[in-house]
Amino acid sequence: MPWRRTAPHPKPRSLPRPDDDTSAFPPSLIDGYRTYRERAHTPHRTDYEHLAVYGQEPRVMVISCCDSRVTPEGIFGAGPGELFVVRNVANLVPPYEPDGDYHSTSAALEFAVQALKVRHVVVLGHCQCGGVKAFREQGAAPLSPGDFIGKWMSLLEPADRFRCFALERAEDPQLALEYAGIRQSLDNLRTFPCIRVLEDKGRLSLHGAWFDIGSGELRVMDAETGRFDLCTHKPGVAANP
Repeated sequence: MPWRRTAPHPKPRSLPRPDDDTSAFPPSLIDGYRTYRERAHTPHRTDYEHLAVYGQEPRVMVISCCDSRVTPEGIFGAGPGELFVVRNVANLVPPYEPDGDYHSTSAALEFAVQALKVRHVVVLGHCQCGGVKAFREQGAAPLSPGDFIGKWMSLLEPADRFRCFALERAEDPQLALEYAGIRQSLDNLRTFPCIRVLEDKGRLSLHGAWFDIGSGELRVMDAETGRFDLCTHKPGVAANP
């Protein structure tokens, strides 16, 4: 579905907007659905019917942030059924903890790896992540007054202490911790027995990537050095890496 552009300088929100009536289903979503049906679903109905009958067979799982500015399917130009996407605050992966509690991200990982048998897991971070910023500025007001975000963001503590390269931290502390969070999540992925076994057998690969919202640049983590290099893929040329 084509992206609907917004004005560079949105109008002030002092006046009522069509979506301000919270008792009604948002009209903007209805409009978007109509556009989706006309431009995306109807022309490819046969493909959608195939997916509905035979199920999904994605080769790639992407763990992304909930941030509304980051859309993995759009970034990677993926169609329906091509990516299995899990989104959470700051694209974090917790370590393997079979303690009987509720573990949404871990459940999705288990399903993707053992049931869907994906071949790649990508942890996708992004610039100016609000969760990372809140963790760095612990003296500031929390993201919300609730019970969950602070505990969730504590997953970044090992990354903050051990995984930031000195040069990155000196250049941009926010960026350094965004990178470090991706590295930490990749380490945590390897604490899952099913992932570790499949990676050792060469049947599963883990990757880190980072997206710049403003410029549209994608940086991919080098598995050997842990550094993030600009993706410079051109048509007809093998992608980097």
